[in-house]
Amino acid sequence: MASGKQTPRQKMINLMYLVFIAMMALNMSKEVLTAFGQMKEDLEESNATTSQRNDLAMAGLAAKADEQPAKYEELEAKAAQIGVLSDNLYNTIGSLKDELLADFEGEERNNYEAMDRADKLDNLFFASGRISPKGEEFVAAIDNYRNEVLAILGDDFAQIRNEVASDFSTEEVTNSENVTQPWLMYNYQGFPLIASLTKFTQIQSDVRTTENDILSSMLAGQLQSDVSLTNYQAIVVPDKTAFFSGENFKGKVVLGRLDPTLKFENVVINGNEVESTQAGQVILDFPAGNVGEKEITGELQFKEGDSIVRIPIKSSYAVIPKPNSAVISADKMNVLYRGVQNPMTISIPGVGNINAQAPGLSATGGAGQYVMNVTNLQAREVAIKVSGTLPGGETVTDSKTFRIKDIPQPVGTIRGEGGSVQMQRNSLEISTVGASLPDFDFNLDLNVTGFSFKVPGQPTIRVNGSKLDSNAKAALRRAGRGETVQIFDIEAGIAGNSSYKLKKVAPVIIELTN
Repeated sequence: MASGKQTPRQKMINLMYLVFIAMMALNMSKEVLTAFGQMKEDLEESNATTSQRNDLAMAGLAAKADEQPAKYEELEAKAAQIGVLSDNLYNTIGSLKDELLADFEGEERNNYEAMDRADKLDNLFFASGRISPKGEEFVAAIDNYRNEVLAILGDDFAQIRNEVASDFSTEEVTNSENVTQPWLMYNYQGFPLIASLTKFTQIQSDVRTTENDILSSMLAGQLQSDVSLTNYQAIVVPDKTAFFSGENFKGKVVLGRLDPTLKFENVVINGNEVESTQAGQVILDFPAGNVGEKEITGELQFKEGDSIVRIPIKSSYAVIPKPNSAVISADKMNVLYRGVQNPMTISIPGVGNINAQAPGLSATGGAGQYVMNVTNLQAREVAIKVSGTLPGGETVTDSKTFRIKDIPQPVGTIRGEGGSVQMQRNSLEISTVGASLPDFDFNLDLNVTGFSFKVPGQPTIRVNGSKLDSNAKAALRRAGRGETVQIFDIEAGIAGNSSYKLKKVAPVIIELTN
């Protein structure tokens, strides 16, 4: 504008020019605000459509998981986890939008020209030039979504992983003036409210798009794996796991994914063509052979397009002698001890369910696993009777006799050592008297409740507990160097089994070295 002294007319022209420029800027600003609002509406419509599409995809995946759990159950579980994460972030942003629009009612929510101020969002996300707790919570929600989705995807779907890492990045941003700013300030501080609402909606759109991309990729990957029959494996399924000599092997060969509509062109087993086929499977019936390991080899042939696909068959089975006696063994040799739970393994080869009977015998739940308690048996021997039914209906019975023995004599210990021990006087004062069962097959905890203590030339002292008391310590101090003291009449019992009385505990002799 002109400088210096101006006429009233010139001043009026200048003022009108300023008003004209301001009106142009105001009109441009209103047009931009309206454009942001229309973009937000378009995104919200797209989000609703994508959400419906995602719901349908999840329903289809759930149906497939019910039909084929081994194939789709893991995919459904991952998809469900991503769905929960997506809903959480989507709803979190939706709550922020509702909070910012709380002062706009009815048609006012569509008056985007009135949403030109930035103070409401700035007050929510920023305080004193820093990010507020509410702003940090918003950034943390995005970070959590990104990290959790990447963790669920693992090493799969590389392209989607890159998109998630990029679309939901909250790294610092360098602006046009080469100044680095926090992501939240760069994207939201000082912007008109409608612009920020549109950005929120865009993040919601990214969430739904990411969810849809993952679902589509999961289903596409699995369907691509399904369509190629060359990925199938032939599986031999025998009617039972072992066969007796003289029996016929009975079983079937199926593909890993049984398809009732599948028709084989040709089947060869052990060099012979097999004619007995049914929908999707081959029925086998041939002599099992002599005792030993047997192999089944061959191939399945079927058409795929204009070519013949060949799937090799390779399996094995065992032929065992027909049992006429039970196999019974004690896990701790062929002796049963009073005072303990003796583990037993009882079985008949080729028979799943058996019946074993003997005084004190009880099953522990595992196949063929028992324990036997002979504490109250006065006899020196006990017989275990076993019976079972073979697959053909024949009954097999047998029995075996085991010896019954008492727990051997315990040995007294001091500091964990038994027999004759050398140790210093002060060590003996603080050591614990114990009892052990050397070379015994069971690890039993023995508790010492009392013992007698003898120093040469002094009266015997009776001690309660497992350590020297004050009287015993006083007598010990009067013993000379090189003298031997004795710990005997040790009272000991099995931890957790006070009803069984152990044999007399052997004494321990200590030679004092000072």
